Amino acid sequence: MLNTDRFLRRNSLSKLTLIAALMPLSLFAAPLPDRAKVDFEFELPKIDTSMYARPYVAVWIEDDKRKPVKTIQLWVGKDEWLKDLRSWWRKVGRYDRELVDAVTSATRPAGQYRFIWDGTNDEGLRLEQGTYTLHVEVVREHGGRNYLRQKMQLADSEVRYQIKPTQETGMITVNYQVK
Repeated sequence: MLNTDRFLRRNSLSKLTLIAALMPLSLFAAPLPDRAKVDFEFELPKIDTSMYARPYVAVWIEDDKRKPVKTIQLWVGKDEWLKDLRSWWRKVGRYDRELVDAVTSATRPAGQYRFIWDGTNDEGLRLEQGTYTLHVEVVREHGGRNYLRQKMQLADSEVRYQIKPTQETGMITVNYQVK
């Protein structure tokens, strides 16, 4: 006679082992600490030209799979100019009209700016610890275009990044804080 208890027990253990092995690692990833935030200091330099126009700016975060998770800032004039922010438009803007309406604000003059991101995605959910990429796109009508990226490791320890000035941006400082 066949010992079915032993057979079923062995098969069940094999199935559980297989299921555990196939589960994505992201299920085990820890969320960002409750007080984690990213503090951005951002400068738009004064550009001396007769045809100066305020720049269009998009600042967003992508995860390590290059999936956009949060649009942090979006400064444009009219909606028709959203497409001028080419990289942001291709990744985010053309797919989510409600998000565009929710985050868009007016263009801003040259000056120093500071804004804080709370570590949540566009749906308001806390992100997991891991590697993310900050994207900054600055475009000026009759002017230049700069597209900057900075990888960031967001976990339990604080870190600071600086992005060098470009034609359309001054120094950009990114401070990840967990306290």
